[in-house]
Amino acid sequence: MKPNIMSQDKVIITAAITGGIHGKETNPNIPITPEEQAQAAYDCYNAGAAVLHLHVRDERGMNTPDINVYNKAVRLIGEKCPIIRQIGNGIGAYMEEDGTVVVATLEQRLNLLKIEPRPEMHTINGGTFEFRTPLGGAVFSNPMSFNEEYVRRCNEKGFGIEVEVYDLSHIANVMELADRGLLRPPLHFSIVLGIHGGAPATPENLLHMLGQIPDGSSWQVVTVGKYNLRTTMIAMAMGGNVRTGMEDSVYYREGELVKSNAQLVDRMVRLAREIGREPATVEEAKSMLNLSK
Repeated sequence: MKPNIMSQDKVIITAAITGGIHGKETNPNIPITPEEQAQAAYDCYNAGAAVLHLHVRDERGMNTPDINVYNKAVRLIGEKCPIIRQIGNGIGAYMEEDGTVVVATLEQRLNLLKIEPRPEMHTINGGTFEFRTPLGGAVFSNPMSFNEEYVRRCNEKGFGIEVEVYDLSHIANVMELADRGLLRPPLHFSIVLGIHGGAPATPENLLHMLGQIPDGSSWQVVTVGKYNLRTTMIAMAMGGNVRTGMEDSVYYREGELVKSNAQLVDRMVRLAREIGREPATVEEAKSMLNLSK
């Protein structure tokens, strides 16, 4: 797919409000409880976001696979506003009651498809790789058989699917699922850059990966920390959609903590309008993401 630097298409803004790693120890404004997440979703919706990317935490503020917490967060968000609720399929690591740290199993991740009330979208991850952080590494397992099952169940339930790809091989895996008729076009990509274990965050890698996805797809770039704002601006200038939020950056600028997720959405709306692109409404985003059919 070729970039279009003259695009005036509406831009879908996704707010990734919490994430599954850092918490209030990095920024006290990160929403942790379902109530906090619902308010953050409402504020982001009013600021111009059309999609809410969701991970949840338990009462200790720790990452959790507990379906009851997901149920509560999804319900409260839906009661607050009509934003598209997108469930992040990679739960990650969490802490047992005895303090043992474990990685969520594939079965626990499949359990996300039982969330009630039903969210509008889920994500899948294009391949397995070693996710590395300053605290150590862990294998982020996304075998083809698991993605096949996840996509099949999403199709049965009528969920929209966003595919997150961290390297070229992941795009090849996704296209295999598409060629077999499991993933149905138009496809919706998050090109994830700058994660240790995946492709580095460079313009060259972005252009190369973008060139591998099929025409007619929608796409956005996801990066974290110091790469976040600049790569997001590059993507928006090339006709892509954007993701922002405190999952990806806890700073507004160097040395200044973000006050809220809505503050980051406000910035994306302002930048989009500066280059002649209006933020998509929820209904427009549903049409663009093929969720209204």
